[in-house]
Amino acid sequence: MGLFSSLLGNAGAVDLEKLNKDYGQLLVNNEEIEIGFKLIRDTFIFTNKRLILVDKQGLTGKKVEYMSITYKSISRFSIETSGTFDLDAELKIWISSEQVPSISKKFNKSVNVYDVQKVLAQHVLG
Repeated sequence: MGLFSSLLGNAGAVDLEKLNKDYGQLLVNNEEIEIGFKLIRDTFIFTNKRLILVDKQGLTGKKVEYMSITYKSISRFSIETSGTFDLDAELKIWISSEQVPSISKKFNKSVNVYDVQKVLAQHVLG
């Protein structure tokens, strides 16, 4: 758990207590939230069993989509760091044998995309 604890101090990481309060009802027996990252309105939640993507939709953000992805279904992923003119970093995730990324998310400077990649690699690669 040391990797996850050390990441909590970085910008973009969300407090575990807040994640459990806001999203605890999504968890199954013996599932625990390890770390979460906040984008602008969306959240990436890494549990010991899956990746949960929280996508707030609409102008008010009251409509929310919760997408669950088991780590074993992720076939590959990539990160693209921000540059001089492109200020957003990007994470792409391919599910199973898809030819194009199933998930593509942009991160602003408050999220260290290397931290997201590190946690994802820890779970996908075992």
